[in-house]
Amino acid sequence: VGLLDHSHSTMAYLAQHRPQHTCASRCLDSSSSVRRYRTHTLVSVPSRYQTTTSTPAPQAAAAAAAASSSSSSSAASAATKTANSENAHKYAAGVRFAGCGAAAPALSLSNDDLSQYVETNDEWIRTRTGIGARRVLSGGETVTQLAADASREAMEMAGVTPEDVDLILFATSTPDDLFGGACLLQGAIGASNAVAFDITAACSGFVVSLATATSFIRSGAYKTVLVVGADALSRQTDWRDRTVCVLFGDGAGAAVLTAAPSEEGCNVLGYDMKSDGSRNMHLVSPYSAYVTGEGDEATTAAPEGGRPATNAAGRFGDITMNGQEVFKFAVSTVPVVIESALDKAGLEKEDVDWLVMHQANQRILDAAAKRMKLPSDRVVSNLAKYGNTSAASVPLALSEAVSDGRIKDGDVLALAGFGAGLTWAGMIVKWGK
Repeated sequence: VGLLDHSHSTMAYLAQHRPQHTCASRCLDSSSSVRRYRTHTLVSVPSRYQTTTSTPAPQAAAAAAAASSSSSSSAASAATKTANSENAHKYAAGVRFAGCGAAAPALSLSNDDLSQYVETNDEWIRTRTGIGARRVLSGGETVTQLAADASREAMEMAGVTPEDVDLILFATSTPDDLFGGACLLQGAIGASNAVAFDITAACSGFVVSLATATSFIRSGAYKTVLVVGADALSRQTDWRDRTVCVLFGDGAGAAVLTAAPSEEGCNVLGYDMKSDGSRNMHLVSPYSAYVTGEGDEATTAAPEGGRPATNAAGRFGDITMNGQEVFKFAVSTVPVVIESALDKAGLEKEDVDWLVMHQANQRILDAAAKRMKLPSDRVVSNLAKYGNTSAASVPLALSEAVSDGRIKDGDVLALAGFGAGLTWAGMIVKWGK
């Protein structure tokens, strides 16, 4: 690791001391600005390294290579699965899910309300999406405010104070500031000891952020991590387009992850994440520096269709979506990424107590449950009340099911997100402290 040093003497040293199964890591001594190198010998558990103070003897390296090559691939696979299922990874710390919370705007916009603005009706929307209403920001509400409310609820459940939090991961595509929302959130809740930054992975953002938090905790870098998913896609919705405006709502959800002694295992049992930029065009809200129309009637346009905009006029356009392609993408990828996460956890579909997915369409939820052979009453769905809240949908659904007692400590959850990018992610967790 870190072999990008152009010093001939250093590279010569590394080439001379390059036994198999070792890797060199560069240490920068800031007091003397002298680069030193040390070697780490890999041990059987992939996620850990055993440090040595000197270069291993060639005989030891050869013996390690021989032992490695003598193991069959099937045996290695079985050993990995056993290690995962027994939670036997040797990390600096394990992960616990200590608390969760949620918040939504006060204004609820029903299907009947929408029918006054666009040509649609409750039956048309429900049969195609499962959505009955959605929450929309109003009266000065902000994404930061919703995220702060959800965070406070999660911290209260976890029994931690804002000063205890040392990392904030904010999954959002619609921050209140172009430069990001995490620091705004940090200031709003008074988490003065935390470093904070945004993660943009659209509707997969919360699950991707959980995976990121897991890595930081397992490494020993941070002990208390606040993971938040919040979005206000109403800001990017064309309320004249009935194919889009019926889908999206605003909201926020949060979870507090804490470190536990490594010998007690890790409650993140397995995860997998994917992306495919070649299919990005199916769900976008692109920036345009060209506009057509004037004043309130101005809309974004392709360069050949409009005039160059001033800095103030250019903006991100309304959401456009190829619904059929997104549906096919979701039903084909989500079950696969969950199965991959289950395999890494050493578990089977039958071990899952609850499926907590991104709330995009009831038909997608039903298709995923059918493939996993989960009865519908084991699938968390609040789509009818909130619609598609992007990065907020998974923590909103999770918090609701924990609050009403459906999800209990020790339950195994399959979490999944999917959306723009295109991105998708799955994670298997054991809920609780």
